[in-house]
Amino acid sequence: PALGLFLFTIARDPLRIIILIAGAFFWLVSLLLSSLIWFIAVKASDPRDQPLQKGLLIFGVMFSVLLQEAFRFLYYKLLRKAIEGLVALSEDGCSPISIQQMAYVAGVGFGLMSGAFSMINLLADALGPGTVGIHGDSQLYFLTSAFMTMVLIFLHTFWGILFFHGCEHRRWWEITAVVVMHLAVSGSTFCNPLYVGSLVPSYLLMAAAAAWAYLLSGGSAQNLRRFLLCKS
Repeated sequence: PALGLFLFTIARDPLRIIILIAGAFFWLVSLLLSSLIWFIAVKASDPRDQPLQKGLLIFGVMFSVLLQEAFRFLYYKLLRKAIEGLVALSEDGCSPISIQQMAYVAGVGFGLMSGAFSMINLLADALGPGTVGIHGDSQLYFLTSAFMTMVLIFLHTFWGILFFHGCEHRRWWEITAVVVMHLAVSGSTFCNPLYVGSLVPSYLLMAAAAAWAYLLSGGSAQNLRRFLLCKS
């Protein structure tokens, strides 16, 4: 599904590809900084203190979420400046891409890079040693991880639309809602290996975020009905 989004809505437009790559780069920088801070915290603590190590892991995840959203805000400010430059260079005084389209493409960029790193980590685990479920644990680790990666890609896409809309219209509660949803989804992964505790809430939040982003983008029930019935 994520590849389909890229091929059908982004790949044919060079400007959108640039925005997507830049968004992926911003997410990558946020991951680098959060990983560096977590690495320093782990090295400075006692590795034999298991409760402390678990607390540091939770801190690392929550801090990474906040840093990602901070970089999403910085990317919004950068794109806002870019729109002003595009308007100044255009002959008709109009930008070739709207802020809503930028929000969508930037969200896809964040999501694809997040999904790529999740996939790389899974492939590294798949190399072994060991067999999934050999000690009686669930054998659905890779399958559920794939579904979790997919939902995170879509959530980043919808969060990008919601976040940029909140910044554009000074609706700070929309930005807060994005941060809270991001923290909730990331926190739910600590329920694993009880995968129902992470997948079900994440997909419910994805459905809510999708409907919200659809309405903010100008969608309506009538438009959706026309789309499903293939009417113009």
